[in-house]
Amino acid sequence: MRAWANLYPWDVDGDPAAADRMAGLGLAGVTLAAAYHAVRAVTPFHPRHRIVTRDAAAYYRPDPARWHGARLRPPLARPGAGSFERAAARLRARGVGVTAWAVVTHNGRLGAAAPSCTVRNAYGDRYPWALCLAAPAVRDYAAGLAAEVAALPGAGAVELEACGWYGAEHGGAHDKTGRAAAGTEAAWLLSACFCPACRREYLAAGADPAWLGASARAALDPVLRGEARAPAPLPADAARVLLTVRSGLAARFQRAVVAAARAAAPGVPVYLHMHPDPRAAGANPGCDPATAGADGIVLSCWDPATAPSLVTRAASAAPPGTAVAASLLAVAGLGGDPGTLAGQAAAVRAAGATELRLYHAGLASAGDLAAIRSLCRGGP
Repeated sequence: MRAWANLYPWDVDGDPAAADRMAGLGLAGVTLAAAYHAVRAVTPFHPRHRIVTRDAAAYYRPDPARWHGARLRPPLARPGAGSFERAAARLRARGVGVTAWAVVTHNGRLGAAAPSCTVRNAYGDRYPWALCLAAPAVRDYAAGLAAEVAALPGAGAVELEACGWYGAEHGGAHDKTGRAAAGTEAAWLLSACFCPACRREYLAAGADPAWLGASARAALDPVLRGEARAPAPLPADAARVLLTVRSGLAARFQRAVVAAARAAAPGVPVYLHMHPDPRAAGANPGCDPATAGADGIVLSCWDPATAPSLVTRAASAAPPGTAVAASLLAVAGLGGDPGTLAGQAAAVRAAGATELRLYHAGLASAGDLAAIRSLCRGGP
């Protein structure tokens, strides 16, 4: 089963040995970040730095003409402008294929600049890291970003992460929310958006947004106060409207973004990072692969215990011929178990995966890279 490893542009840009290091792993290619959220990352082998801190930005050079007059536009990385192109060129020169990787609705820089385009929870709190896909400006931005990234020279494919609902999930800003969103139901309710655009959608579905918000708060408050371990069930009508409206908005958004990428770069495969649970929000948002129109799906299989069932569920819902990529955590420092990669790969393959993504070659130690090489080359 062919494998790609995730990589940041700064892992390669400025490191003359990086492309050779990737070529020696036996990968089918790398999934290289073209537009990414804010991050602090280690670079174990780079000759000039060890810790890189970046704000949310684009690492390719956006076309000013495409974005003229747009309310939201991809902010250019500084430092690092054009680093995607430089890294991609080095990799391709060593025979390493490049997939362009873009994070769509998770962008704290844009959210801070345009708060009305962000998710607003049932309490009225804004999530500046989470763009709301119901906002017209966000839909336009997402379509433009996908089109531009898909058409980058040398991109053999495009992967769209967080192409759907983003919500309470956020691992930065010295997070002090504790386990407020622990459990599927609490995360679902804390991620439900009540911004003006979403409130209009609820009204169009025949529901009072104020009543929906009050229902969500009543279910969440006992959990947030430590009086209950899980939210009480919503009234049936409230649960139905929230799920129906949010699933419908996500499906339309995903179809439009995939179509924009495909129109800009005919023949370039488009992958969506997703989860088959329609309530999921975050890097792998809820998505129906039967209707999204993508060529492939990417599943976060970082928990070996649940990975096979996740793959089986998603693969059974995908149209015939859809690529099913299982992302395995290949870095011990992030909690992965690189020594068991071969067994994990066999398990997801048996469950229906057709490709692998190995997270993350740029963050990997020498031992992690050895495990990736062993997996890709079929032995020690």
